Amino acid sequence: MSLPYNPKLKERAKALRKAGNLSEVLFWNQVKNKHFKNFDFDRQKIIGNYIVDFYCANCNVVIEIDGSSHNGKEEYDAIRDKYLKNLGLEVIHIADSAVKKNMNAVMAMLRDHPALCPPNSPPLEGCPKLPIDCGQNSPPLEGCPKGGVVEHQPPRQASPATPPKEGNLATRHSLTLNH
Repeated sequence: MSLPYNPKLKERAKALRKAGNLSEVLFWNQVKNKHFKNFDFDRQKIIGNYIVDFYCANCNVVIEIDGSSHNGKEEYDAIRDKYLKNLGLEVIHIADSAVKKNMNAVMAMLRDHPALCPPNSPPLEGCPKLPIDCGQNSPPLEGCPKGGVVEHQPPRQASPATPPKEGNLATRHSLTLNH
């Protein structure tokens, strides 16, 4: 899948990778070099006019680690998520604190997440069968830690999209741990 790319963001993405936010580095150590389901992840990937924390081309999934830098930016995040969703990407948000406090629960949630099951193949052992409704009125996915929240809607078909100045709105996927 060919994604839009703003080459003017190349140096910024490189600087973000080099800066190494702690929770992002911890998560990266779990998924780099195909350590997670043999999937290839990119870190600080440029998509349109955005730099996403992690991108998995195997499943067209974006993973965002949400820390304090996202506070007060909910509208911006929603616009960016909608833009990514319109490209046919699934966006999963994970709380910074969840990564720092309970990486095992984060990785268990991702192992079972429907968006991270190989496309066009039977679900891996432990992956829920699609379609699955994990909206506000549904219980969390099996394997989700107590106090965790996972929201999921299957991705829409990709539509032609022009990258906006800084994004658009989509479904949030999140894991929040209360410890």
